[in-house]
Amino acid sequence: MNMKRVQQGFTLIELMIVVAIIGILAAVALPAYSDYTKKAKFASALSISEGYKLGVAECLNNGNAITACDIGTNDVPSAPATMPLNITSIGVVDGVITITGDANTGSYTSVLTPTVDNGVMKWVQSGTCLGAKYCKQ
Repeated sequence: MNMKRVQQGFTLIELMIVVAIIGILAAVALPAYSDYTKKAKFASALSISEGYKLGVAECLNNGNAITACDIGTNDVPSAPATMPLNITSIGVVDGVITITGDANTGSYTSVLTPTVDNGVMKWVQSGTCLGAKYCKQ
């Protein structure tokens, strides 16, 4: 009598191939996920700069020179008593807003410089966040 064996389950080589594929995918995904979370945390730092941008705009709108638009003066908000999450420093000097993230954000810095052209205010983004593509120009 000729009995045929029916294969049940996977062979060892098939399982090893699946494990290797999962390992390769994990090796690619983890660094990308880490970078994604840092960008998300730095985005919260960038959103805080919006309040300071409004304060600098109000300072200029009230007839002050740009050199009078410093943190805590002439409608520019004061620095918070305790820094918000993921931020190590916030500064505004002569209308230029500088925000530095902590290690959780890659310790990048955002620098926003105001320019006024024919009564239109524009912001120029610079800082270390540009090179890392954590902020846009």
